[in-house]
Amino acid sequence: MAEWIYFIHSPREDFAATMTDDEKHVWAAHFENLQRMLAEGTLVMAGPTLGRINTGIAVIEAPDEAAARRIMEEDPAIASGIAKGELRGMRVSLLRGRE
Repeated sequence: MAEWIYFIHSPREDFAATMTDDEKHVWAAHFENLQRMLAEGTLVMAGPTLGRINTGIAVIEAPDEAAARRIMEEDPAIASGIAKGELRGMRVSLLRGRE
């Protein structure tokens, strides 16, 4: 299984502090989706960057780029059009707890 990283680019600076109620609902669905992927074993790790630019990252496992792209595009934050997604292939070379 290949590893992929997708970046979730928020629509503006200080997004986490300035979300509208509608955006908060989408972000709640986004978080629930990440929790589901973690439970299913698709998600390796996820989280936001802090500060004025709140870019999210999600490291996932998928068999190929098409599957990884589909996972990214189905993320509620991206599917809603609020955030933009950027997908890149990657290799997790070192990870605590992984041989």
